[in-house]
This record gives sequence, C-alpha cells and structure tokens, in this order.
Amino acid sequence: MNQALHDLGDYVAAAMPRDVVSTDIICDELVISARAGTIIKLLTFLRDDSNCQFRQLVDLCGVDYPDRDIRFEVVYNLLSLTLNQRIRVKITVADGVPVPSVTGVFSGAGWYERETWDLYGIYFSDHPDLRRLLTDYGFEGHPLRKDFPLTGRVEMRYDQAQKRIVYDSVNLTQEYRRFDFMSPWEGMTQDLPGDEKATSGVDENEDGKL
Repeated sequence: MNQALHDLGDYVAAAMPRDVVSTDIICDELVISARAGTIIKLLTFLRDDSNCQFRQLVDLCGVDYPDRDIRFEVVYNLLSLTLNQRIRVKITVADGVPVPSVTGVFSGAGWYERETWDLYGIYFSDHPDLRRLLTDYGFEGHPLRKDFPLTGRVEMRYDQAQKRIVYDSVNLTQEYRRFDFMSPWEGMTQDLPGDEKATSGVDENEDGKL
C-alpha cells in the first residue's frame, strides 16, 4: 500500500508541479501540501483525473498553530471509492487572508467551510452563504482558536423558570485536564489490546486453558 501511495503522490506532483508543494506518507496516508491560491484547480484534478477519482469530500477542517508565522491550516480529506484510496490535502493560510471556497468542486464543502469560519475565523471567498453554523448570531470571536479567552464571554440559553432567552457569563468551572495518554480512552497506540494474541502462537479455549 505504501508503494501505491508513493506512486500516487509522485503522479500528482508531476501532473501539478506549480500547485503541489510537497508530498509525504504519514501514518500510512498520503498527505499533499498545496498552495492555497490554486486549491480549486488541484481538487478539481484530484476529482476528475482517471488515476485519482477522489470524488468524495469526507471532511474539511481548520487547524490553529499560533506559534507559526502563517498561523492556520485548512485540511481536505478526500476518498476515492473507485480506487479504494484516501488522500489528505493541506494548505497554509495567514490570519485574515481569505481562502477560495471549494463549494464549486464539492457541494458538500458548504457546511464544512461555514463551520471552519465559525470556529477559526478562516474566511472563504466566494462562498454562497458564509454564516456562523454552531455559535449563536451575536457571538463574538472564534472559539477553537488557541488564544480564545475562556472567561469574559456570554452565552445565550433558554431559561425554563423565566420562560425566556437569557444571556449568562461564561466561566470555566475547572482547569483543563492534563492527559498522560495512558488510558485507552485518552489516546490509542499502534498496538491495540488483544493484538498480542495474533502473534503469541498459543491457542486457548473459552476457559483460558491450553
């Protein structure tokens, strides 16, 4: 599979040399870093080319790296059902710089781009209806930015006792937990529980006896 992904990455890079910055295999997945200004051209190629056929946009999301000079990434996860392959396309974008909307390539990108705008403040130019999606109409800021304040904001809710909409101050009631990733509920490792049975070479019956 890795060789097939390497070949696919080389093929896309050779076909779109001005649009592809780099290709990498990360966790057995092909990741293509692209130029933001030509993302529509690249995604159209990945959708329509007979050797790619990535005709399904599985997900689109933002990522915030506040320590970087170019702070944000927009990530596009694509699926080819015909070739049974997945690909991840990433672009970098500075704060306040618009990204071309890809709703003309994948109509399902509309709500994903609205969510990314709402939570990260990444603006998508030529989007047909770029409004907030998860926060209320009067909300200020973008809550998934790493520098978003945890207190001092207000939230809108319906008060059952008063039978009306009220605005309450938002305060963090406890500090964020520090995860050590030792629990399987907090993070998965390469070796999943039970994998040792596949290589032990010892068969056990239902009672656990040899």
